[in-house]
Amino acid sequence: MRIEPCRQDTIEEWARLRKALWPDTPVEEHRQETEDLLGQHGRSCAFLAWTSDGRAVGFAEASLREDYVNGCTTSPVAFLEGIYVDPDHRRSGVARVLIAAVEDWAHGLGVSELASDAELHNSVSHRMHVALGFEETERVVYFRKALREN
Repeated sequence: MRIEPCRQDTIEEWARLRKALWPDTPVEEHRQETEDLLGQHGRSCAFLAWTSDGRAVGFAEASLREDYVNGCTTSPVAFLEGIYVDPDHRRSGVARVLIAAVEDWAHGLGVSELASDAELHNSVSHRMHVALGFEETERVVYFRKALREN
C-alpha cells in the first residue's frame, strides 16, 4: 500500500472515491471541491491510498479548524473531513495508514488534536474511529426552524 498526497493529476481518482463516500453530490462538484482543496496550502490535506497495481482504493481529507471543535481543548485542531476505503479493501489497514498520514500533516503544523465526526446512525464509522484511536466525546442532535419571510 502506498499513501501519497493528492495532486492535480490524481483528481479523477480522488473525485471517484469522494463520490462513493458522498453519493448525493455530483462528481463535477467533487472535482471542483478537490481543485479548491489543492489551493488551500497549509489549511487542508488530502491523501490517496494506492495498491501495488496502481489502483486508488481510499482517501482521507483533513482541514485546520480554528473555531471551537466539540470535545477538543486546543486550537487550532486538525479535523478529519472525510475518509473512505473501497469495501473490498476494508479491515486491511488502509484507513490506519491514511490516518497516520493525516496525523503526520497535523504534527507538522504543531497541532496536538485530531477530531472527526460521524452521523448518529453510522455505527460502522463509529467502530472505525474507535479502532483508529479516536475517543467519543459527545453526541449532538442539530435542530433548525425555518423563519417566515418578511
